[in-house]
Amino acid sequence: MTETKEIVVYSRTSFCPYISKAHRVFEQYGVSYREIMIDQDQEAARRVEAWTGFLSVPTIIVARPGEDLPYEDPVPLPPGASPRGVDRGSMITEAGEAELTNWLKRNGFIDK
Repeated sequence: MTETKEIVVYSRTSFCPYISKAHRVFEQYGVSYREIMIDQDQEAARRVEAWTGFLSVPTIIVARPGEDLPYEDPVPLPPGASPRGVDRGSMITEAGEAELTNWLKRNGFIDK
């Protein structure tokens, strides 16, 4: 990982299988991350809904250290399209384990 970027996970406190998958991938590769709970932070919930069209978790971003926004604008989704598993550059939402692993590799958080 570069020192100029960090992983921020927009999550929620109640169970979600995609959050569990993300935690497993982070643990497997020793990737550190910061978590923001959208069910406890209305501004965070508004961000996720604006980015994805839904309250989709986990929405995972690459941010500058200490920041809560993607370091670059994510690739836009077509209106009404599902964000599930779509690599949007600095963001991925509801990814499967292989999708998240590939995204982390592409963003330099784990070795290729």
